[in-house]
Amino acid sequence: MINVERTFVVGRPVAFVVDYLKDFSRTEQWDPGTRSCTRLDAGPVRAGSTWRNVSEFKGRETELEYELTRLEPARLVFVGRNRTAGTTDDLAFRSVDGGATEVRYRAGIEFHGVARLASPFLRGEFERLGDAVAERMPAVIQAL
Repeated sequence: MINVERTFVVGRPVAFVVDYLKDFSRTEQWDPGTRSCTRLDAGPVRAGSTWRNVSEFKGRETELEYELTRLEPARLVFVGRNRTAGTTDDLAFRSVDGGATEVRYRAGIEFHGVARLASPFLRGEFERLGDAVAERMPAVIQAL
């Protein structure tokens, strides 16, 4: 399993940041690897909401179905699955500096079957993606 963690500050209140990030279709805006992300269900975003995410990684497209498994005032957890991998995006939030938000972003991916053999060789690429998210997400949210 590959785990990546980044912590950064966004100059917006926690409730604003959580409200924005709970809609996983917005990964198109802040995740450089996401090409498209489409909501699969209807109504207000809630625990159990699902999305189809198409990402590009090392020149190849991959599709995962994500579910919001945890929706709390200071925590969001999204779990993605396809035939070759399972992923978790775990975001925790806390108020800092009089109205800003510290975001702890943890992303994990576990490959299945023969894809597991590639894990050790992909860690560096996932670390670079973590750096890109830590740079882009705060800038996108701040600009809203």
